[in-house]
Parts: sequence; structure tokens; C-alpha cells
Amino acid sequence: MPSRILRWGLLSTAAINCALIPALRASPRNVLAGVASREPGRAEAYAREWDIPGSYGSYEAMLADPEIDAVYISLPNSLHARWSILAAEAGKHVLCEKPLAIATEEVDAIAEASRVTGAIIAEAFMYRHHPQTLKVKELLDSGAIGQVRHINGAFTFDLTRAGDVRLQPQLGGGSIWDVGCYPISYARAMMGVEPVEAFGWQLPGASGVDVGFAGQLRFPNEVFCQFDCGFRHAPRQAMEFVGEAGVIQVAEPFTPRKAARITLRDAAGKQKIIRSPNIELYLGEVEDLYEAAVLGKTPRVTLADSRANTAAILALLRSSRSGTVEPL
Repeated sequence: MPSRILRWGLLSTAAINCALIPALRASPRNVLAGVASREPGRAEAYAREWDIPGSYGSYEAMLADPEIDAVYISLPNSLHARWSILAAEAGKHVLCEKPLAIATEEVDAIAEASRVTGAIIAEAFMYRHHPQTLKVKELLDSGAIGQVRHINGAFTFDLTRAGDVRLQPQLGGGSIWDVGCYPISYARAMMGVEPVEAFGWQLPGASGVDVGFAGQLRFPNEVFCQFDCGFRHAPRQAMEFVGEAGVIQVAEPFTPRKAARITLRDAAGKQKIIRSPNIELYLGEVEDLYEAAVLGKTPRVTLADSRANTAAILALLRSSRSGTVEPL
């Protein structure tokens, strides 16, 4: 048995919770202890449905409970920073859904709260912990395709639910915040350096948020990244790295499941398929928070990393409005 169990609370009853619950239950070091809602009846019903021991009729009530060690924040984007900071001030560790914040100043405030309280606050990019992602990084760092010259990325789906929070500007909606953040994060993580310039175009929806976005990032050494994302598209996701000596293609980079694979092709056209272990998709981020909170390890997704991703998204949005290249 582990020397300490981390007791988790779900700060909201958002649909994404159902992806994290199996991971918490698959981990011997973590336990799901409670769920909170602004409506007591909703929290109680959710707890019964998912067999969760505790329910709280407000977010504040959960944060005040000393029996909760860590919280998973799955609120709308505009509320991530506020509740991450409040949770840290209440002595809770935090796993917050992406994007961690929608302004660099918000990330700075989160980082200050983490520094002052000692609470671990991590952005929930689950793909970053998956063996497939780690294998792509290993291949690139080992020179499997030589010097990377170009990166392509995509994450799209058809959002049909009217009134969805991801379509509401006051809640931090927009496709680049919801799914565009993934190829941006992936490219940055694989390159290990930050982009220096950004250019973007957006397709505004009826509410004013982008329902489609196409962007370009220029990395040092003239490495170029192009990506697109959107809510009015057929579902698809992919990452491709084109090097001087080969190509790496990742079929399901952001939600790698049983069919996920890496295709490695050399300059002569010889192809190799690499498959990764089929693990609980969200388990890595749960274990990562445990090791940071209990064992003192550095989270895989640091707050500096989250700040840089936010800065890149904001530069792309500025560019889409100004029509000019934006420096980072």
C-alpha cells in the first residue's frame, strides 16, 4: 500500500469528469472522495450516479473540507484561474482542465498562489503523459527523422449543442482555446523551445468566438508549424513532423486509444508502424499530480509551460484580428 492516499474532489459536475473518474479509480494512490456543485441536489444526484462518497452543495464547501487533498477543476475556461487560486489558498492541490487560463496575467497569479501556498497546480493535458507522446519525443530527440523542418497539426469536430459553454465569449469560448491548444502544446513540447512568431486566421461564429482557426508558428532555426482547429468540421486529429531524413505521423496524438499508432517513414519511403501500450487515457495526469504533491517531483506540465502555451494562443488571436505577424 502507498504511504499516503490523495483524496480527490470534483469541482463541478461537467461532462469531462466521466473521463477522469476511471483513472482515479484505476490508481492505488488516489481516491475519489467527493463532488461539488452550486446546486446541492445536483451534487447529491451526481454522487449517487457515480458512487462517490461525498457531495457538496457549493464549491466553497468542498474547499473548506480538510478531508479533500486535491481538486479537479472542470469549470468553463473563464473560471479556471479564479478557482485554481481559491483551491490553492484552501490548501488543495489542483489539476485544472486546459486551458489553465485565458490570460498570461492569470497564469502569473496562479503561479504566485502556488509559490505562496506550496500547492501543486497543473494543467490537465492528459496526452502529455501517454507513452505514445513520450515515444514521439524520443524519436525526434534521437534524430530519427533528422532536423525537423515542418510540423502539421489538426484537431476538429462538429459542435452541435446550442448554447454550449465553448461558444460563449464571456466564458472563454472558442475553438482555439478548446482544441487548438492541443496542436500548439504538442508542437512546443516536441520542439523543446518556444515559437518566436505567430500568424492566424479565424472563422467567427454567431456568438463572436472562433468556430474555426488556422494558424502558423515559427520556431527558432526556421522550423515552421501549421495547424487548424474548429467546431464546424468533420472529426479529425493528427500531428506530423517532417524532417530532413524522414517523417513522423501520429494518427491519434491527443486521445490515443487502441487504434493509435506512430508511423515512421524514412527518406527512401521505408515505413515502420509503432504502437503504444493501451493504458487508461487519463491515468498519467492523475499519477503525475500525486508524484508532484506527495513525492515532490516536478509536474510534467509546469506552470511556465502553461504560460507559454497561453502566450502563443493569445499571439495567434491578436494576429487574426490585426492581420499581421505577432512576435512572442
